[in-house]
Amino acid sequence: MFEKIEMMRMARAMGHHVATRQTIVARNIANADTPGYKAQDAQAFEDSYRRRDDIPTLRTSDARHLPTPEWSPAASRPLVQPAAVSPNGNSVSIEDEMLKAAQLKREHDLSLGIYRSALDLMRVSIGRRA
Repeated sequence: MFEKIEMMRMARAMGHHVATRQTIVARNIANADTPGYKAQDAQAFEDSYRRRDDIPTLRTSDARHLPTPEWSPAASRPLVQPAAVSPNGNSVSIEDEMLKAAQLKREHDLSLGIYRSALDLMRVSIGRRA
């Protein structure tokens, strides 16, 4: 039911995008001392959300059909970020990764706020108080 409401779909997609980016940021921080490791990041939410709408999903006309898998072109992919490289070949900057983590916290809070607002609108529309 909720997947048909655009605001709910967007809030869910935003939360999923933040989780994906947080995983990439954590992986970057974990490999900050690994020689030759290249820092990665994901596309901006705006680009990935619009891109997902352009790619047709698998048609599921039967309950036994599988949905679009995470490894498909519709899924977000990590991008290697060009950055200054340390003498051991590592391109991770802890400062940049911590800034990204703070930005992701704000984006997560925003997605929760959108979700709460959508639920409040639905409650009001069916006659319940928010």
